[in-house]
Amino acid sequence: MKTFVIGILLLCFATSMDAQLKPPAESAIDRFLRYAKIDTQSAEDQETVPSTRKQFDLARLLERELKDLGVKNVRMSEFGIVYGMVPGNLANNSSVPTIGFIAHMDTSPQVSGANVKVNIVKNYQGGDIVLPADPTQVIKFAQNPDLKNLIGDDIITADGTTLLGSDDKSGCAEIMTMIDTFKQNPQIKHGNIAVAFTPDEEVGGGIDKFEIEPWGAKFAYTVDGEQLGDISNETWSARTAVVTFHGKSTHPGTAKGIMINSLYAAGDFLANFPAGAPNRPETTEGRIGFVHPYSSSMTEETSTIKILIRDFDLSGVAAKEKLLKSLIAKTQKKYPNVKIDYESKLGYLNMKEVLKNYPQLTDYAIEAAKRAGVTPEIRPIRGGTDGSSLTARGLPTPNLFTGGHNFHGKLEFNSRKGLEKSTATLVNLVEIWAEKK
Repeated sequence: MKTFVIGILLLCFATSMDAQLKPPAESAIDRFLRYAKIDTQSAEDQETVPSTRKQFDLARLLERELKDLGVKNVRMSEFGIVYGMVPGNLANNSSVPTIGFIAHMDTSPQVSGANVKVNIVKNYQGGDIVLPADPTQVIKFAQNPDLKNLIGDDIITADGTTLLGSDDKSGCAEIMTMIDTFKQNPQIKHGNIAVAFTPDEEVGGGIDKFEIEPWGAKFAYTVDGEQLGDISNETWSARTAVVTFHGKSTHPGTAKGIMINSLYAAGDFLANFPAGAPNRPETTEGRIGFVHPYSSSMTEETSTIKILIRDFDLSGVAAKEKLLKSLIAKTQKKYPNVKIDYESKLGYLNMKEVLKNYPQLTDYAIEAAKRAGVTPEIRPIRGGTDGSSLTARGLPTPNLFTGGHNFHGKLEFNSRKGLEKSTATLVNLVEIWAEKK
């Protein structure tokens, strides 16, 4: 009985403390709506970082807003990375590790991010959500089980002609609103907080320019996950393969005995891909990896196919490379006059091999989510984040949720609750690090 009474008193105290907090000067949803209108779509196969100049538009805005919030050491690098430091308010800030938070500014090259028109379904009461500018684009209740947890919430979508940009402008808005919350509530005790916004996460390469040492964080979190509660300390190990088929071109009118059309060999190679699990992304889930042809360029002379190789274990990556090489050998035997080249390069490694040595990063995030009224769930990412690279480079960086869903497509959505609860989790997390000193 005594334990029960103490628990109730603690709950009341926590509720009272929440009630005493002043709201941020600007809500997370208002920030997000402003950021979503800025086209920051990145592009593949570019030599420069960022891959598109328009990413600087959001970078400059975030740089200015950080300065307006009183953040120190704000600067934007030549690569469009925005850095800043929120000074701690402890008697001895060095007693607490400097914790970093990172979100990326770019949106996926797969779907347009230009002229985003936000649609808000207020007081959502269930059922399918038909996007207004294209009725064929429907967020189906049956296919999005988390919608049942958002009854009464305000659902945020695009109009059906573009993606929304919640990946990862939600993370940008949540980090900025966290900083705003600390500014409005100086009584909240916290250590130094490093913040950063990065370009080109969707295409890779941007994080390679990240300056870890000058930034100053000992540990960090990317704020780039999906539905409320998802905390990730594990990602794919990833390689990208390129298979090139070399033929011989000549005028088709006089091609007999001369032309070697590389397209036939390339097509046959693709036709031999195993149809079912565990080989294709459209037939796999959970911890099962895949091989995924995602881009090609084909002419008679030269045909090139790019393939993603993904698995949580390096042994699985090796097995998938072995599969690809066996398909190449089969194709080569059938088309002996076509020269076939294979190469692959490492994208990133599973961050769990490092993060398993720092369990407190995940433990504190779980506690922070619970304090925000969110049920946490450790979920491996079927993808990668900027944290994958940073962890490999010596800055342990798990990933936190943003409240978003259906990234990289026109059916992307978030919600008022998603943005606000994610922000509250970040505030709680910083407090917890100070408490654990």
